[in-house]
Amino acid sequence: MNRCLSWRARVALATFVALAATTLTASLWPTSVAAQGIRREAPKDVVVGEMTVGAPPEISINGRADRLSPGYRIRDLNNMLVLSASLAGKTVPVVYRRDAAGLVHEAWILSADEYRRLGGVDGTSSPEGYKRLAELLDMIFGARQ
Repeated sequence: MNRCLSWRARVALATFVALAATTLTASLWPTSVAAQGIRREAPKDVVVGEMTVGAPPEISINGRADRLSPGYRIRDLNNMLVLSASLAGKTVPVVYRRDAAGLVHEAWILSADEYRRLGGVDGTSSPEGYKRLAELLDMIFGARQ
């Protein structure tokens, strides 16, 4: 019984390994085109405010004590998740959404310029306020690509 591979079998095996490695590498690393396709959508039913993080999950929104929900998500300007401990002691402008229990569940950090543009717009006051807030958020999040 001959256990050595013929030269044809060795070439076929090497070709297969090279093809598999190329395919695996291409699937693991996202292309630049796919990375540019991420767009941050304007969230619905959000409220504008300033969030100060104490000892997580304790926070304050606009100076009033509040809490983060279990499984909360805070997103930065690049739509990346931010841990609340990295914001401890800081006050950041945000738009946020509450869960069914009334706890802050999602928050999107705004830049100072975006916060100034949203200044005075409150989505909770009237249907016109909701409409104006939605228009401004579409404009802000649409400009970030």
